[in-house]
Amino acid sequence: MKKIRSTKLEIRNKFKIEINKENSKQRQGKKEQVQVKTLKWVGGVDGFLRLIDQRRLPGEVAYIECRDVDTLVEAIKTLAVRGAPAIGAAAGFGLVLAIQNVKDDASTGEVMAVLEAAKDKLAASRPTAVNLFWALERVFKAAQGTRGESIKSAVLCEARAIFDEDVEMCRRIGENGAGIIKDGMNVLTHCNAGALATAGSGTALAVFYEAKNRGVKFKVYADETRPLLQGARLTAWELSQAGVDVTVICDNMAGWLMRQGKVDAVMTGADRIAANGDSANKIGTYSLSVLAKHHGIPFYIAAPTSTFDLSIPDGSHIPIEQRGEGEIRTCGSSTVVPAEAKVYNPAFDVTPAENITAIITECGMFAPCRIEAMLGIKNQNQEV
Repeated sequence: MKKIRSTKLEIRNKFKIEINKENSKQRQGKKEQVQVKTLKWVGGVDGFLRLIDQRRLPGEVAYIECRDVDTLVEAIKTLAVRGAPAIGAAAGFGLVLAIQNVKDDASTGEVMAVLEAAKDKLAASRPTAVNLFWALERVFKAAQGTRGESIKSAVLCEARAIFDEDVEMCRRIGENGAGIIKDGMNVLTHCNAGALATAGSGTALAVFYEAKNRGVKFKVYADETRPLLQGARLTAWELSQAGVDVTVICDNMAGWLMRQGKVDAVMTGADRIAANGDSANKIGTYSLSVLAKHHGIPFYIAAPTSTFDLSIPDGSHIPIEQRGEGEIRTCGSSTVVPAEAKVYNPAFDVTPAENITAIITECGMFAPCRIEAMLGIKNQNQEV
């Protein structure tokens, strides 16, 4: 058996984005839709992380102020903040929270010990979203290169860099994928891969926003996305706020819409992509890919390069988060599953690469079989 050995940091360092004045000038005068901002760092080293509480959408727009690591961990576990890029950006700021109360005269070893404990705690909050581990490792390594009081500033600087880069990555993903959307098209999406799932305008939804900015007339079908209805609650709300034509359907209606010729393309996000292109995303994505393949409909994944995990050869190595029974047993305040029945609740499934037409990234759009060539990483294969 061969194992592909390549680090996440190699990939992201290759495509590290410089946010500069030239990029800003290029965007001046361009009309863009205003998207919601799911997270924001407020203040300096002693500041806090403000999150939209996505559990309360669409009925109420409420915010959580995270002033310690435990509050952020709980927000991630309970999906107050979710979406692989957003989780990664939030976790980076979580390490800032971790060392705020460390005394200025603490030794470098003491500060790093606090950081490592917080890193481990945050990493345990969600096992599937690879951006979480990538961001934590990147901020931690930035701290390792400094000493004393400068560690706090270095950690905040790196966390802000991750946030800024994600905003730019979303913009580029939108630009790289917008050409897919044509006048009169109907596009189906699953779960939420928009501004609520990232620091910027989203991944799959960034493509929709950019197409709308270009004047393309199209329609989006949003799966309700059981069991937590993230398509109905979040995607439909977000797209409506941006003026995108969106219709919510039950998950089990997708096949019939395809049969009727009412779906021209499927586009989703991803939480982890293996070296061969197998992609983990919200449960139900695999079923959509099978339906799309049967009906001859192109199936696209939109994700930043930070979502690629070249350390695993295929999707069988992606850990799948198992969530609590309560998400299925109840709907609102009503019990909908008898106590005697068992419940199985995986949060994600894996779509095989052969079902994916192309992956849209900030570096361009390419077929899964071209991942290694497009990312420019020469993998080292070893027999194990």
